[in-house]
Amino acid sequence: MSTIAPNGPARGGLAPVAPTREPARGRTPGRRVGPVLQLSPTWPLSAMFVLYPVAWMLGVSTFIFVVLAVPMAVQLRRRGSVRVPPGFGIWLILLLWVLLSAMMLGLRAPNTLPPSGGGRYLGWGIWLANYLALTVLMLYVLNMRQRELSQRRVVRLFGFMAVVTVIGGYLGSLLPSVGFMAPLNYLLPPGIANQPYVASLMDVRFAQVQQVLAGEDASPRPSAPFEYTNSWGENIAILLIWLIVGWVVLGGPVRRLLGIAIALAAIYPIIYSLNRGLWVGLGISVAYVAIRLALRGRMVVLGGLALAVGMIGVLVVATPLGRTFDERLQNGHSDDIRATLSEGAVTAANHSPILGYGGNRALIGSNRSIAIGKSDDCKQCGNRELGSNGQFWSVLVGQGWVGAICYNGFFLYCLWRYRRDHSAIGIAGSLVLILMLFFQFTYGALEATLAYALISVALLARNDQLRRALAPPPPKGTVAGLRARLEAAGNR
Repeated sequence: MSTIAPNGPARGGLAPVAPTREPARGRTPGRRVGPVLQLSPTWPLSAMFVLYPVAWMLGVSTFIFVVLAVPMAVQLRRRGSVRVPPGFGIWLILLLWVLLSAMMLGLRAPNTLPPSGGGRYLGWGIWLANYLALTVLMLYVLNMRQRELSQRRVVRLFGFMAVVTVIGGYLGSLLPSVGFMAPLNYLLPPGIANQPYVASLMDVRFAQVQQVLAGEDASPRPSAPFEYTNSWGENIAILLIWLIVGWVVLGGPVRRLLGIAIALAAIYPIIYSLNRGLWVGLGISVAYVAIRLALRGRMVVLGGLALAVGMIGVLVVATPLGRTFDERLQNGHSDDIRATLSEGAVTAANHSPILGYGGNRALIGSNRSIAIGKSDDCKQCGNRELGSNGQFWSVLVGQGWVGAICYNGFFLYCLWRYRRDHSAIGIAGSLVLILMLFFQFTYGALEATLAYALISVALLARNDQLRRALAPPPPKGTVAGLRARLEAAGNR
């Protein structure tokens, strides 16, 4: 097994590192020893990616991260000391605020319906469980030794999920009316199965069919293997980044061709998703990579990127995709709704700036009417939820301005801390953090998107550890020399 040099040559490339020797004694993870098959210590991470489509079809994808965080936490506990990423204290404050905000669940936010029932406590509990589980996931990836879990292995797991998401995009685009009831639904007691939240999870569909383009019938917008089309959009943007790194940049000739083919194939569902935030996010990605390449003097690679973008642009304009793209840009289907919800979230946060309200709140009426509930005359009426139009607004309502500052502060600090990592993984990881900061104003992040972002943080931290391990050792008699030897020992 080989590892990836985080800084590589002087011009920002990647340099191979001598293969890591397996220990001469002891059992190799994942290898059969006698009659017993020893599972690899990284099996929970592999299961998280491989079993996600299965969990989605069963209607339990919301809980897969919480379930698999248990064996991850057990492994971390057995390892003794646990390394944490830089800025982890900021993230811990956010976790504390999610916990403390439970005290505010009974309060009514301005212009919202009074909270009632046990659903608010269930929603808060799911939030807290997922925040804790995804934190465990980040620490788990960070603390795996290189011989147990290489950078390349994590990136290729991302690539696998990208392929699944592209396939889901085609299923949603070509078979939008297909759906089925999750098998688990038939095993649940009727009292649980009929709960609105549970019923929405059990109703598995390939796409959301919505009235988006003016003067046309409802449009199919792919969502598989996620619950919502917006989730599909933000996740495909992040997963394509890692697909290109793992398959095109770091892959062999065959994998490189497959990676290019899959990335091109993703154009069709990306356009037909009618997801403007996704389109802007992809534009940000291209611009960011171009700037990083230009700063490193990689003009040949930059020229290839410009050629590829130009060819994709011609492909879109010269096909019916161009008409769909143009019509979507001219129809702001959800602009008024988002503006109303964003204004309401700021008002709520200003009334409870420290702890927020513990969770989303149902707005009285909507952007179209103060009426409560939809009708034939007002399809857009009803009680929309403050915090449902993006992760920033969700944290703002749930945990106040303190929570929103901590959420953004953690990702901004990581982005600044690893700004000098010019490797493929370094650029990709930083780009994921930039997209998280952008997407938070339009899309929610729990659960899968935040999981992929925190894994990216762990990859950046591991890259930094590798860089330090490959750097010339400081003198043995200094504190820096002792710290370097301890970090190197922890990576073996």
